[in-house]
Amino acid sequence: MRRTERHAAKGGANSLWHLYRTVSFFKVAKNFVFIQIGRYTPSVSLKRRLYKTFLGMDLGEQVSFALMAMPDLMFPERIRVGRNSVIGYNTTILAHEYLIEEYRVGDVVIGEDVLIGANTTILPGVEIGDGAVISAASLVNRDIPSGCFAGGNPVKVIYTAEEMAERRKQETALE
Repeated sequence: MRRTERHAAKGGANSLWHLYRTVSFFKVAKNFVFIQIGRYTPSVSLKRRLYKTFLGMDLGEQVSFALMAMPDLMFPERIRVGRNSVIGYNTTILAHEYLIEEYRVGDVVIGEDVLIGANTTILPGVEIGDGAVISAASLVNRDIPSGCFAGGNPVKVIYTAEEMAERRKQETALE
């Protein structure tokens, strides 16, 4: 189960209809500008500085967001990415979801030395452990343990940390 805070929609309309009751219009506008600059900027160090300084994201040293990666527009401050992790091309990291009868907000924690493949979507309230690898085009809707290889829609663990270590050992022996 993902760790999210649930808030009921009020006033007889879906939760997105009441968007600006949950987050300031000016915050969203500011975030939009800096995220769009970051998405199109080829410099990973500039993106990291923009996202830390203007969006309040908790990013470790050498965190790299690839071109077109999209952090959460409404609650980017709820995203934490550990040192030396790579967020792949066109990946979306969501810290919120607006539903019909409620909206949910949850922290996204990505560990150190994590590789997120291109076109992956990470939902709110999940944690990806240190050293994990997520294959391209995955939907991360649950926690991923440290050191494993996971992928798919919805995401599943393909190799555990122990199986990954054994595979690396075999590959090294073949060289």
